Amino acid sequence: MLAVVKKHHTSMPLFEVKGDIPPAVVHFLEKKYGQDVEVFHDNEETVNIIDTAWYKNTRSATTPGDALKIYRQNAGITQEELGRKLGKFSRQKISDMERGKRTISKEVAKKLSLIFDVSIDRFL
Repeated sequence: MLAVVKKHHTSMPLFEVKGDIPPAVVHFLEKKYGQDVEVFHDNEETVNIIDTAWYKNTRSATTPGDALKIYRQNAGITQEELGRKLGKFSRQKISDMERGKRTISKEVAKKLSLIFDVSIDRFL
């Protein structure tokens, strides 16, 4: 059996408990962490989400602006703060990029990839 407690806004586990987990421990984890606890039994099959059709469809339907908004919100920064990090961009310009009203240039995509530590392809 595997019990996983995940951090908010990420798929990275906060911690994992493996082995024969007593029901009282599972109950404690569920009570303390609520919906952030996942319990897998040995007979359950897990699937890498990246290999699923749902993930591939969702990723292909996500625009560069959608990705920008997701990464910005996950980083907990405002449009105004991101504009300053990019170098004197207005809040409105960031908003326009997120809504697809303004394209994201290769130069800006490079800066965003460094700010969010992700591939430049996410913003092109």
